[in-house]
Parts: sequence; C-alpha cells; structure tokens
Amino acid sequence: MATSSVAESNQQLWDETLGRLLNLSSVTLKRNAELENRVAELEVELAVWKQAHATVLEGADKEAKALKVPLFRQLPSEHFQLKNHTLLVLCVIDGDACIFNDALLRQGHEGGRQAAQQLTKAVAEFLTRENVHTLGHLSFWITVYYNRLGLINVLERHKLCSPEQFEAFVMGFSQTSPRFSLVDVGYGRDATFTKIAEYLQTYIRFPQTQRIFLAGSCDNTYVSTITALESDDLLNKLTILEKTGDDQDLSRRFRLPTLTLENVFMPQSPRDSNGGLPTPHSPPVLSVSTNGKLIDPTLPLHKHSPPPCNEFYLMSCTKGSTCKYSHEYVLTPEQLATLAANAKKAPCNFLKNGIQCPYGERCCWGHTCPNGPKCFHLSKGKCWFKGESMHSLSFVQTS
Repeated sequence: MATSSVAESNQQLWDETLGRLLNLSSVTLKRNAELENRVAELEVELAVWKQAHATVLEGADKEAKALKVPLFRQLPSEHFQLKNHTLLVLCVIDGDACIFNDALLRQGHEGGRQAAQQLTKAVAEFLTRENVHTLGHLSFWITVYYNRLGLINVLERHKLCSPEQFEAFVMGFSQTSPRFSLVDVGYGRDATFTKIAEYLQTYIRFPQTQRIFLAGSCDNTYVSTITALESDDLLNKLTILEKTGDDQDLSRRFRLPTLTLENVFMPQSPRDSNGGLPTPHSPPVLSVSTNGKLIDPTLPLHKHSPPPCNEFYLMSCTKGSTCKYSHEYVLTPEQLATLAANAKKAPCNFLKNGIQCPYGERCCWGHTCPNGPKCFHLSKGKCWFKGESMHSLSFVQTS
C-alpha cells in the first residue's frame, strides 16, 4: 500500500514537472517568434534606408563625373563643411489636426511603434523616389506637437480609444527611436500652431537641414508661415505630409511636393453632433458627464476622495484601472497648475532611491527640495528629499 502511494506521488511530481517544462517551452517559443518578427521588421527598415543611401551615392557619383569643371568650383563652401556631418531630415506633425488612426491608437504601445515605423518607411521611400542627394549621413527626427488632455478628451468622448490606450500609444511611439518625441503644448487656441510655426522658421534655415516634412491642418492655418518662408526662398526644403482624403490645396497653392500617408492618420477628424470639430485646443466643457466629474472648489485638490492622479494629468499613469487615484476629474488650466505645483513638493522616487529619472524634465515630481541647501528638515534628518544632490546648490541651479 505504501509502495503504491509513493508511486502515485512520484507520478504526480513527474506530471507537474513535465507540465512546467511544456509551459516554459511554449513561452520560450512564443518569445522567440516575437523576437524573430521584430528582427524581420528592423531588417526591412534597414533595407529601405540602405536603398535610399545607395541611390543617393550613385546619383551623386554620376553628377560628379558629368561635371567638366572641378566640383570645388560648383558647390558653395558650406557644402564641404557639411560633407562629414550628419544632415537632418525632419518631420513635424500637428497632432491636434492630424490625429493618428484609431485602429493604431487602440493597439496601445504596439500601435505607437507601428505608426512610427510606417512614417519612417514612407519618408525613406519618398527620399529614394525623389533622388534626394546628400553629402553626409542622414538623421531622421519626428516631433509631434499636441494638446494631451484636450486630445484625450476628444478621443474618449467619441469612443475611439481609452486614455490608457492613448498613453501606451505615446510611449510606444516615442520609444521607437530617441529622435521621436511627442510634445504636450497644453491648452491654448494657437498653442500647437505657434510651436510648429517657430519650428519651421528656425530649422528650415539650418544648413544641416536637408528636408522638412510638415503634417498640419488642411485649412489656412499654416498659409502665413509658408508664405513667409516663400518670400525668403526656403520652400525648396519643405514637403507636405497629407493624410488620405486631404484636398491638397496647400501643396497646389505653393507648388510643394507632397507625400500622402495611408492608414497612419484618421481620414477625417472626429466631429461633434453640431458638425463642428471638437477642439483639443480649448479646455473641456466644465459639466458633469459620464466621462468626468468636477472638482469641488471649496476643497483643496488633495482633500478630494480620491484625489486626482498627478501622473495621469501631468505625465502618464501606467497603473490603469488599478490606480488608487482618480482619472475622472475635469480640471481647469488653473487647477492643473496647482496640481503641478503641489506635485513638485513631493520627491521623485527614482532620484530619492539613487536612480536616474527616465523622465527628466518631463517628470511631474520634485527633483530638488523646495527649501534648497538650507533645508531645516535636512539638518534633522527628516526631509523627504533624501536622494544625492537633491539639496546641492549646483543641482538646484541647473534643474
């Protein structure tokens, strides 16, 4: 009887061990397949850029051989100064006017990565078709300016994606490359336009800038800026990025080259029932709805139950439905400013534990003690800002 019990116990142990091995094998195979797919995607991207680079070199070599006078007498001196430098191909996007495809947004992190890859591939193929010739290496940058809270409000109201999916999309997009970034301009009628107009006026004048791709509004928003660039004879560096369905009025008016993108942006921005665009440039209407609730003005923000989540409103919250703070309040710009000021009074957990903060200046938490080097609580060993250099004068001055 005892022998039978031992045998059954051993059999059960072997069955459990075999089950674990099979599960581990399944997980390993799945991870290997994911990595193989990722490598294949990267190889496609690399092949596209190699093709573009080879075309550029071939064209430049043919032109050099065709010249009957020395090349040094044909090109401005600045070209030779740039020969061994990295040249810039820039893409700037009005994220309020060109809203990313909702199918990509709902995929979260993976959708953000796909959007960045599709943009990169489209630009690389365009440069190859246009035979853009350069004397140095190309560095590709994407900058998206948008009103984060306003856009989240629009997307959620029209049930296009959840705030958590949008935040994951932003993370996936920006992590695709250190040269890809999404910049929150906050509320303001012309906040996004002002940033992009200044961006164009500045970077298009850099001799290192080879080409700028602009994805903006299809109305007359950017006409004045492009007109100013035209008067300075700088339009030869500008290309218009258009989504499917745009009328191409801007490119026809200024005779600019156009790159049409399919499935990257929504063909049409979501509209309210009155036919007008829900504008992310303006704060959401302060009315209680199923998607939001108002702050009680008689209570401090931290006295609400639960208080608003600092990371959700000021940065990005990755906790989703498990977060113990609220993501449902509708905050005014003044309340957001108060929330930001209060958050800076609490130390960043990364720096507090001696780890470099991955968010840098975007971090909503305090990187330096508000009381500075002469903090009274520090002398008593009771200050919350315990990280190295969180009280040093040099760190405070450069933060």
